[in-house]
Amino acid sequence: MPKITFMGAGSSVFAKNVLGDSMMTPALAESTIALYDIDADRLNDSKMMLDNLNKNCGNKAKIEAYLGVENRKAALKDANYVVNAIQVGGYDPCTITDFEIPKKYGLRQTIADTLGIGGIFRALRTIPVIFDFAKDMEEVCPNAWFLNYTNPMAMLSGAMQRFTGVKTVGLCHSVQVCTSGLMQGLGMEYDDTVQWKIAGINHQAWLLEVTKDGVDLYPEIKRRAAARTEKHNDMVRYEIMKRFGYYVTESSEHNSEYMPYFIKRDYPELIDRFNIPLDEYPRRCIRNINEWATRREALLHHETLTHERSSEYASYIMEAMETNKPFKFGGNVLNRGLITNLPSKACVEVPCMVDKSGVVPTIIGDLPEQCAAMNRTNINVQLLTIEAATTLKKEYIYQAAMMDPHTAAELSIDDIVAMCDDLIAAHGDWLPKFH
Repeated sequence: MPKITFMGAGSSVFAKNVLGDSMMTPALAESTIALYDIDADRLNDSKMMLDNLNKNCGNKAKIEAYLGVENRKAALKDANYVVNAIQVGGYDPCTITDFEIPKKYGLRQTIADTLGIGGIFRALRTIPVIFDFAKDMEEVCPNAWFLNYTNPMAMLSGAMQRFTGVKTVGLCHSVQVCTSGLMQGLGMEYDDTVQWKIAGINHQAWLLEVTKDGVDLYPEIKRRAAARTEKHNDMVRYEIMKRFGYYVTESSEHNSEYMPYFIKRDYPELIDRFNIPLDEYPRRCIRNINEWATRREALLHHETLTHERSSEYASYIMEAMETNKPFKFGGNVLNRGLITNLPSKACVEVPCMVDKSGVVPTIIGDLPEQCAAMNRTNINVQLLTIEAATTLKKEYIYQAAMMDPHTAAELSIDDIVAMCDDLIAAHGDWLPKFH
């Protein structure tokens, strides 16, 4: 039976989804599950919850807990699959820092975990940690697959794919719900007969095709989107679809900060017009922290706790590798000729097939030129951030921020450099030493 190691197991709700899915999957039900975290309380909470869930699922899995860096190799030893869900620096202090210092310069954000100044610094403090994981994996489980769920997805997955020997694929929640969410929001029926193709980069992949019984659904989708005049939570993506011709995978609050058009000091009316939730991620963090006490009781002390298999890709990928029954998913992989008008060093999100032989990405060819152009503006930041993380040269941090579409649209070069210096100082030991 396989061994599944979960890095960042204190993410109890997400651990329940991925590992609960595994317990509900016959090919994975008898797995050894190694939980790893550096927070003793959260690790203990997840262990209690999963023990309870395992008991109610037939007690087939073997669940182990490993606390702290000194036990990391033991957690990883002989693993077949390593699921990564860590958050380096947490909400307090690092997310607070990512939002509050840019705000002093007049730079506002919504989620700040994928691109922008927040995404850059999240990557800079996370890449050294996952490189440590990679070093251990190369020693104690060299054939394991690293299934990365942590953001910034493209930067972290791309760094692992280019600079380590670990087999890595990045997994996101947005691809599998993109088309259904779009159609249901427009009052259109969605079922398994709807066919779609998505490709691009993480959080900015494009719904290239959507058909039903061979009929192109885009004209009706665009007609309904144009007719929807009330305020709603998807207004940025509708505007992107209107102007660029295609719908993007990730939410409007995310995409509002990947482009230079929506969050602008000189046009504050855009925030209301496109219903953009500034500072959304800190609010979400505070809400989750405040709600955890109640959710904790429901998860840890629910004697009949059960689980239904979710749409998260991880268990389906592991199942395909164990059973040799192919599974198709949207994966983040290195662009080895897959999307021909994006850079070869980019981590791209494309349809992939997986079975016992591993992950085989689909060749897409050229994206529509305007879609590729938009992706490249984000890839510029991703590649420069990886350069900063791997060389420890401060100039690449400045350049990544200078190339960021939202940051560059709002701030001068001098302010960008000063803001980066302030962020480096405020992060302290959460970052390696740059020169």
